[in-house]
Amino acid sequence: MEFRHLRYFLVLAEELHFGRAARRLSISQPPLSLNIQQLEASVGARLFERDSRGVRLTAAGRAFRESASALLAQAESARLLAREIEAGAVGRLRIGFVGSMLYRGLPQWLQDFQARYPGIHVALTELNSQEQIDALLHGELDAGFVHTSRVPDELAATLAHTESFVCCMPADHPLAAQDTVAFAELRGEPFVLFSRKASPDYYTRIFDMCAAHGFSPRIRHEVRHWLSVVSLVSQGMGVALVPAAMERSGMAGAAFRPLREATVPSEVFCVWKKTPDHPARDHFVATIQVAAGHPGH
Repeated sequence: MEFRHLRYFLVLAEELHFGRAARRLSISQPPLSLNIQQLEASVGARLFERDSRGVRLTAAGRAFRESASALLAQAESARLLAREIEAGAVGRLRIGFVGSMLYRGLPQWLQDFQARYPGIHVALTELNSQEQIDALLHGELDAGFVHTSRVPDELAATLAHTESFVCCMPADHPLAAQDTVAFAELRGEPFVLFSRKASPDYYTRIFDMCAAHGFSPRIRHEVRHWLSVVSLVSQGMGVALVPAAMERSGMAGAAFRPLREATVPSEVFCVWKKTPDHPARDHFVATIQVAAGHPGH
């Protein structure tokens, strides 16, 4: 049985006339009759009564008509779905992110992406950088946002966001009365720091900035998320160097001041596995690259 047989059958079932059905199908009557005979042989039942009064569907034909219509509709749906997936217009996208991305453009990027590709379902999972890298390598995520560009060879990375570090301190800290804070003024202060295990790059970057100004930070607490850093600072647990975007967290009890000296940038990278044939992911990466100002990078 072929889909051609089903199409011919359905047209004949509507017309109940071989001549009219053949004209609709743009074929002659003999091929139509032959295809109907082949279909009946394949089904193992007569689908039409043919006599001097014309053509009529048998009981078997009437039952088969419903199933044939459903089969053709399902085949057409499958064809359209395959084309849409090939074009990246539908599908599922699993995206990992570090919590600070909520203040670094991710909500707007997702809104823009979903407006362009409403047929793609996006599922978000908050993980630290190393957890995302592991999940990408094991095929558990399609893309992620991490604090490092140093990723395994199996992964690709593109810069998604960059900004300055600022000093975060309790709102009642004496330094909060100043417009800016110098690194030298942080010497001896207890620091709340991003965990080395959660993000080795950020841990090293903050240590290096302090070392460049002649001291090592006196670490009181290490945590796994930037929001936890700000939360501990807001409760008087120390000071911290955080990405400028964290000021948008609106955490009560925390104050943010620019650093007087230049700092290395705080960067976030979009990463994904170097596997071909994932149009939805490729569309998402392209959206991020456009937002970051380097399309096609």
